[in-house]
Amino acid sequence: MTTTLAAAPAPAPAAGRGPWQLARAELRRRLSVKISLAVVVLFVVMAAGAPLLSGLGGWSPDEFDKTAVDPYLGGKPLGALGGVSADHWLGVEPVTGRDLFARTVHGAQVSLLIAFTATAIVVVAGTAAGVAAGYFGGRTDAVLSRLMDLTMSFPSLIFMIAMMSVAKDVNRILLMTAVIGLFGWPGIARIVRGQTLSLKHREYVDAARVNGAGPWRILTRDILPGVAGPVIAYTTLIVPGMIATEAALSYLGVGVRPPTPSWGQMIAESVAFYDTDPMYFIVPSTCLFLTVLAFTLLGDALRDILDPRGSR
Repeated sequence: MTTTLAAAPAPAPAAGRGPWQLARAELRRRLSVKISLAVVVLFVVMAAGAPLLSGLGGWSPDEFDKTAVDPYLGGKPLGALGGVSADHWLGVEPVTGRDLFARTVHGAQVSLLIAFTATAIVVVAGTAAGVAAGYFGGRTDAVLSRLMDLTMSFPSLIFMIAMMSVAKDVNRILLMTAVIGLFGWPGIARIVRGQTLSLKHREYVDAARVNGAGPWRILTRDILPGVAGPVIAYTTLIVPGMIATEAALSYLGVGVRPPTPSWGQMIAESVAFYDTDPMYFIVPSTCLFLTVLAFTLLGDALRDILDPRGSR
């Protein structure tokens, strides 16, 4: 007597799962993405809650504590690890005695605020210019493409230093945001322009045009959703560059001015004390390194998933 064994049914493909659902599932599968996202969320929450966190520590970022430093040793922090204690969780600044934890969390607020705002300017301006150049073509494309080339031809870091040095009596955070954003938009504009050139000849765009849809409707309903994936992926990769640029300008002395703290400024000030108080250098440097690394890993993963052709 023969027995017929029924084959196990093959798992049905995930029905109704669009590219964004598949991307989220792929992101959840990667351990590096989970860790990077946790680090990003940690620093964003730390920056958003900087006043509350410094209040919990009991010190404001500009408050001096002369009892935490030794005046007979050039203001060296008292105690081990740069003055780490129950009163000062990460130690204190040499000479001034300002709480390093309070200055670090407020420095995160300044650094991330400049980076995120400059990134928003870059993404909005670059996406608008790239879509307009790619979709309308002709003279519009020629003018915007030449403007991209002109902006990218400037030695941006030197020009930033010159502008920040000349403009003295202005809001430094606002000025840094505008200057960094001014030189960042052509890169993403070129990416969006190429994507738009590819999308505007697709069948569904031609069908919408034949059915009487105007340029604004086609751009908002058909073109922008098509370029959203690459834009999101490259936005995540732009953020660490913005954080590093702000830190570099502050390190060179043309960024945020004291007493307003930022990570770049703290690193610049800690260079003079790296041998006597290494914690003063390690704390802001570690925060800057982890933030840039987390955003870079997250951006690489998003680019691999949302824009595989661009990653190749």
